Amino acid sequence: MDSLIAAAARALSAGDALGALKRVALRDDAPALALRGIAMAQLGEHARARELLRRAARGFGPGEDLARARCRVAEAEVALAVRDLTWSPRALDAALVTLDARGDRANALHARLIAIRRLLLLGRLDEAEALRSHLDARGMPPALVAVAELVAADIASRRVRTRPAREALERAHEAARRAFVPALVAEVEQARTALERPAARQLSAGSERALLLEDVEAVFTSGDLVVDACHRALRSGAQEVSLARRPVLFALARALGEAWPEGVDRDVLIARVFGARRANESHRVRLRVEVGRLRAVLAPLARVDATQDGFALTPRLAREVSVLLPPIDGDPASLLALLSDGEAWSTSALALALGESQRTVQRALAELEAAGRVHSVGRARSQRWLSPPLTGFTTTLLLPATLPAGYSLHGAAEKPRGATS
Repeated sequence: MDSLIAAAARALSAGDALGALKRVALRDDAPALALRGIAMAQLGEHARARELLRRAARGFGPGEDLARARCRVAEAEVALAVRDLTWSPRALDAALVTLDARGDRANALHARLIAIRRLLLLGRLDEAEALRSHLDARGMPPALVAVAELVAADIASRRVRTRPAREALERAHEAARRAFVPALVAEVEQARTALERPAARQLSAGSERALLLEDVEAVFTSGDLVVDACHRALRSGAQEVSLARRPVLFALARALGEAWPEGVDRDVLIARVFGARRANESHRVRLRVEVGRLRAVLAPLARVDATQDGFALTPRLAREVSVLLPPIDGDPASLLALLSDGEAWSTSALALALGESQRTVQRALAELEAAGRVHSVGRARSQRWLSPPLTGFTTTLLLPATLPAGYSLHGAAEKPRGATS
């Protein structure tokens, strides 16, 4: 490695992209192309960065598989930064095998962190948590330690485990301070601030109050029967019934939970759940069928009792019923939460993260754009969508998560920093 390449690599590790470019901007050899690509990524020129990194990977000789692997890792991080979630993780997996085999622990950790961050964007928390449990950041550069702790905090906050999230963020803050990378310090501070903002609203016996994430955790462990509209589930203590794949049943459960301890009239339920302006006999038959299904699903947690005019929810073990509502209502809440991370998303990436069809996402984006809540840049296949940050509350419980089909009963965003050179 010549002196200019070494100096450029040191500049990149400190977050000085312009300093790195001053040393290698006029060179076209493979190491210089790789460093130029990482520098351009740090400056936000993502398309140019990907082009340079691909040229660098092709420019390394047959015996330079380690250098090629590092280029693949950097390219994967750029893809993550531009929210290109359609890229195949196979290239990253192959690079990781090479890095492990050649003893490059720092870049291997970097590759694993990219893979985890991609899984988190897709809402695949179980896979992300499993992969994160095998991370070993001991002896790694402070910047990588900070990112590893940010990932741990993100997983903990999505699992509504406030104390582990705070502890991870404190470790991330200390590591970021030692790394002397301003963008990383700012990212940690933003994550710490999010924990001090309302994450949800609680509706109980007709009264509503805003909840921090730690308050949400307290509600979950209170023993109350919680109708969780953030995750579309019902929970009581260690038991949980997911209705994420059964929207009609959850709409029924939510309506009954919001009215507790009173019941809900049949015609009101029909209008709210089925959207019918005038109830007829076919609606009443369908309501009886859906209530029967809800009774079967909720049997471990609650009863759905018939009243003179409608139905009422009665918890089996819990004394109280609480409804946990998102900080903002409406179907596009998760879509807005994704867009508020400050990155430009493609329609395909949004559809993949939300588990919806592209057509459904396009319709939602068109409505939000007409309301002035999102805007697009580019045209056709290069079109990307952005939204201003959602201020006043955290989007933790609005972010999508992969949930099981049917129901289960069981016990209880970032700029590319470049690979380590």
